Amino acid sequence: MTGDLAPDPTILPTAEDVAEAAERLSGVAHRTPVLTSRALDARAGGPVFLKCENFQRIGAFKFRGAYNTVSRLAEASPRPAGVVTHSSGNHAQAVALAARLTGLAAVVVMPEDVSAVKREATRGYGAEIVSCAPAERESTAARLVAERGYTLVHPYDDARIIAGQGTAAWELFDEVGELDRLYTPVGGGGLISGSALAASARSAACRVIGVEPEAGADAGISFREGRIHTLAAVPDTIADGLRTRAIGERNFVLMRRYVAEMSAASEAEILAATRFVWERLKIVIEPSSAAALVPLLSGRAPLEGRRAGVIVSGGNVDLSEAFIKGGRA
Repeated sequence: MTGDLAPDPTILPTAEDVAEAAERLSGVAHRTPVLTSRALDARAGGPVFLKCENFQRIGAFKFRGAYNTVSRLAEASPRPAGVVTHSSGNHAQAVALAARLTGLAAVVVMPEDVSAVKREATRGYGAEIVSCAPAERESTAARLVAERGYTLVHPYDDARIIAGQGTAAWELFDEVGELDRLYTPVGGGGLISGSALAASARSAACRVIGVEPEAGADAGISFREGRIHTLAAVPDTIADGLRTRAIGERNFVLMRRYVAEMSAASEAEILAATRFVWERLKIVIEPSSAAALVPLLSGRAPLEGRRAGVIVSGGNVDLSEAFIKGGRA
């Protein structure tokens, strides 16, 4: 994939690209902790290792893919004038920070209903914010690319993004060795496809399992039907980082090749998992992260002594009084 500076849909990343991304991120991204919990192990029926990307820069795994991509663009000749992306929050912050670190201008298209804490954090990293209706993110970003001549950094359907996201799982295998299962939340598919690439090289027998909200289960439908399924509307789910209408083309190919299973979690299950982690592990994670824990906490997938890893994708939560009173924490 070296030299892949355009989002060519025919180019797929490899496990070697994940290893290369890990080297690029060394000393820039945080090497996040792996936490365990006896209470979680008891509920799951075996040892569970949480790769806590809520402690990553910008509070989510998205910094990995963003920096891997934006830093490559910044080194290109000719150097782009700036970058444009669209995101409901974590990728927005990640691109904003990566652009600041590499000296590029950044414009971020965000839906009007995005969490205020994520909007302000993105602005705080120096990006220009353009708001739009949730269903108009991609078209608004495309218009800005055409108007300004900036380069699009897609949130998930980009070989460099996927390779960067896979470095979280790569580090997890470095620390705990081979696993029997690896759970990740699924929105656009960047994290699970990158994680699956890492697992293919580091723990070949590991079953990679994706979890998404029942309210937006497009990836599971796509995975089972063998074609990309697009939802009619942006899903209404507490897991705001997973509010995508369809997975990416590269992500779909990699998921079909390397992912073992897709699962879905109800809103009540996601909230219960969020609360479990807050109360038992005493760390703040966002509902999108908690979705990946639902199969283990619900009893639907008992480990029976097997070892499991979970990519805890982020911890950016709106803790305003209105959010808490609304039952969303």
